[in-house]
Amino acid sequence: MAKKNRFTLLAGALLLATFSVACQKSGAPNQATAGMANSGAALAPTKFSEKSEELPAIVAFGDSLAAGYGLPEDQTFKTLLQRKLDEKGRRYRVVDAAIAGDTSAGGVRRIDWSLDGAVKFLILELGGNDGLRGLPVAEMKKNLSEIIERAQARGVTVILAGMEAPPNLGEEYTGEFRQVYRDLAKKHKLTLIPFLLEGVAGQRGMNQPDGIHPNAAGEIIMTETVWRELEPLLAK
Repeated sequence: MAKKNRFTLLAGALLLATFSVACQKSGAPNQATAGMANSGAALAPTKFSEKSEELPAIVAFGDSLAAGYGLPEDQTFKTLLQRKLDEKGRRYRVVDAAIAGDTSAGGVRRIDWSLDGAVKFLILELGGNDGLRGLPVAEMKKNLSEIIERAQARGVTVILAGMEAPPNLGEEYTGEFRQVYRDLAKKHKLTLIPFLLEGVAGQRGMNQPDGIHPNAAGEIIMTETVWRELEPLLAK
């Protein structure tokens, strides 16, 4: 799909942003979002069995997209990625460190404890809610850069998942927003996923009724998008 058409399809979904943010903070709970009141809320680390705790971790650090908002646990990104790892014989555990409604600023506040333990990879999926709220692009860039730097200081490999801002915010804002991810990937020498929701956003059959969050089919595509970039790094 051409970029112009893709962004046009995104417009209808992203214009529901105001309702999405409220929904993510107080809507139907699932395994990752129940009890999360806002982006500054404390989130207890996911509990694992003694055996799985011994494995190096891949941390899914983001908002409702990484959390699998509105889906049963067995259909969420975390579960699908863990299943893919197990099928390929890759001995890693996926840690869910996602909070629905979170922003890049919220990510800065909680990144340190999210990296506790034997973390090898960080899938950084934040910024979408910054764009939905029209927050300053420069602040988002600063926050994401700080998260990346803290992770790299611990020897963690970061995969940066790019997002798009709502087209109604204007070409200047959306262009600057998109460029943030390119700039950060170049500056910090990261693997970049240009658009996490490629093949999902704007596709009715791939999204829940809100038109924003992937359904089970969309979650599979999103997981495959991440896997294409993650698998070569695991091979190293």
